[in-house]
Formats: sequence, C-alpha cells, structure tokens
Amino acid sequence: MLKAGRSQEEIRRHNLGTLLRHVHLGGAVSRTELADRMGLNRSTIMALTADLTSAGLVREELPKDTGKAGRPSLVVRPESGRVYVLAFDIRVDRLVAARVGLGGVILDRREAVRPRAGADLDDVVGVLAGFARQMHRAAGSEPVCAGVGAAYCGMIRPGDGMVRFGPNMGWVDQAFGTELGLRLGFGLPVSVGNEAHLGALAEHQRGVGIGFQNLVYLHGDVGVGGGIIVGGKLLDGDGGYGCELGHMMVNPYNGRPCGCGSRGCLEAEVGEQALLDAAGRSSELSGRDGVRAVVEAAERGDLAAQDALRRIGDWLGIGVANLINLFNPGLVIFGGMLREVYPGSAAQVHSRVEANVLVISREKVRLRTSALGDDATLIGAAELAFSKLLTSPLEVLAEMTSHPSLDTRSEDVGEVRAVTR
Repeated sequence: MLKAGRSQEEIRRHNLGTLLRHVHLGGAVSRTELADRMGLNRSTIMALTADLTSAGLVREELPKDTGKAGRPSLVVRPESGRVYVLAFDIRVDRLVAARVGLGGVILDRREAVRPRAGADLDDVVGVLAGFARQMHRAAGSEPVCAGVGAAYCGMIRPGDGMVRFGPNMGWVDQAFGTELGLRLGFGLPVSVGNEAHLGALAEHQRGVGIGFQNLVYLHGDVGVGGGIIVGGKLLDGDGGYGCELGHMMVNPYNGRPCGCGSRGCLEAEVGEQALLDAAGRSSELSGRDGVRAVVEAAERGDLAAQDALRRIGDWLGIGVANLINLFNPGLVIFGGMLREVYPGSAAQVHSRVEANVLVISREKVRLRTSALGDDATLIGAAELAFSKLLTSPLEVLAEMTSHPSLDTRSEDVGEVRAVTR
C-alpha cells in the first residue's frame, strides 16, 4: 500500500513496477484485468503500458478470438528477448547457469559437474564467469542484462553474498558474491540467497504455492534446506539465517552425525547419505543418480530400497509434523531430491502427520511435490536478480544501458568439468 505524502513521480514509479510485476509473473494479461488488479482506471493503465512499451519491457497486442462482442481489451505481454538476468545455482555436486528473460523464460543454460572437493571458491567462480560470457555472447548486443542472482547451498550474509557457512562443502566466510561480481566484470553486484529460501519464493510465485500465503518448502540436495513463507513473505530471521530446517533436531539420542557438527538433525536422518546407507548402496552411485537408483529400485519391488524409503519417510514425517504444529501452513512442498523420495515415503509422512499434528492444524494442510522441479532454486535466483528492475523499471533499465558490456575475454573454467546442455 502506498504511504500518504508520496510524490506523483513516486506513485508513478510504484505503479510501473507493480504493473510490470503482474506481467512478469503472470504472463499475458489484458489492460482491463490489470486495471481491476491494481485498482486504477483504464487511462492510467494505458499510460503506464505505453511507458513500458516504449522502454521495450512489454508489448501490447490484440487478443486471440475472445468470442465477445465489442472492442477487445489489448493484451500486455513481457518482452522476454529485450531484458534478461543471469541466474546461478550452486549445488553441492553441480553448477547451473542460465540467462532468464523477463517473464521467467529460460533462454539459455549451462551446467557443470562440481567435484566434492572442499572449499573451491576459485573454481566455482571461474566456471560461472565462463558460462556467463558464453551466454552473453550468444545473446548478441541488443538485449540488456538487468541483474545477477545466485542460489547457494549454505548460510548467506544478506547484502554482500558472503557464504558464512556451507557445511557440506566446507565453505566458511567465503566472499562468493563479491568474487563472482569481480570475475564477471559487468559492473553489477551479485545478489546471493540461500537456495531453499529462493526455492520457497519461486514455488510461491510461480509454482505449486501460487495462492498460498503460508507455506513450508523443504529442499533436498545432499542435505536438506528449507524456506518458510508467512503472510506472503519469506521468514528470514534476525540476521537473515533463519529457517535452517535441515538442522532441526529430530533424533537427539541415537542420531546420525551431521555436517554441521551436531547429531540427529533432519538432514542427517533424511539426506542423501542416510538413504543410500539404509538401502545398502553407499559404495555405489552418489548424488542425484544415487537417490534415483534407490527410488527406481523400490518401484521395481526391491525390498531393501522400499524399506529405506519407509525409514526416511518416518524421520521426514517427524520433521514435517513439527513444522505444521509450529507454523500452521496451508501447504508443505517437497523439492529437490525430496521431490523424488516423497512418493515412496508418503505413507509414513502422512502417518506421522495424522499421529503427531494438532487436529486443527492438519485439517486443511496439503502435502505436495514441487511444480518447478530441479529448477526451483535457479528460478528463485532469477527472481532475486529481477527484484530491482521490478521496483523501478525505467530507472534501472536506463542505468543498465549505460553500463559497459560484460567482459567477454576467454576464461579458464578451472578444474570443474563442464557439461553443457
């Protein structure tokens, strides 16, 4: 809601950003619907769309046959090819980079295997910068980069993208955001967020969480992360390090050791290694391939794999029950590795919810898998990068067009083997 006393220019900037956000998140929408959503008259909407069209951010066109009599309302669409952001997803065993156009369209992407070799800041930054250069060259000279966002599997200091703690890779106080920004040579800061926080935002804005104002997102990679949306906003904690759901204690007495130094954390009991150990496959495949191998074996009737999924499901259910009792969400989402594990563990999760959640809190809660799949955290990183543009579209676009082009000098991709697709 606009505060009293705002100038006409501030009101206009706010309205431009709000309109662009509707089009960016919802896709093609008519002027009439925009007027209804924003509570503005049609002439104001027409003036706002004219400004955004002139800037190359949206385009207007006649709708397809509506079947209605009278003059149809023009449809406003995002110009995905005109403005883009660079989005990066830094996982424990994989690096993903993408060029994402306005409207959330992935225009180009690159991937690389990331060895589990400890603190590898230089290698990670080198690979991502190399991918950025490739995608920038492929985009040509006309499109404008409006921001850079990254999702990292660890605790991120707000403001400068410092990785305070990444337990699964040994990163402690690594200046990731600053180093990546310098290596890109783009003159733009890199906005960095916790991967599960960004996954929660992405599912809330573009995925299965649309329409829910209170939800919990659980993201499985090697470990488990989480993001909580309360009243439509991310719950981030006093220092920005909140919602470390994977380190919720579920088995304090006989728990498995966790990478954080504790024992019996949720991620220790339901993460990748716990599943592989329970299935007797710890010496075989690891990572997503290892998890998929167990899930597929269970589907074929392998008793050990089925028992492993049931065991994981029981611990997962304990964690979910605690979260429902604490936050009364309308929706719990399973993403990342948990998206694949959940179907074979659902009976145990539901059993725990039935047995351990307060009756009132479990009446309406829904349990669902991520609609965005493996791209939830990448899409969240893109939305982080778009946030400034969606606040002040014309000002940010003018600033971006005045920046020098991305430094496209060749960049060694370091020791991480690139696997593009």
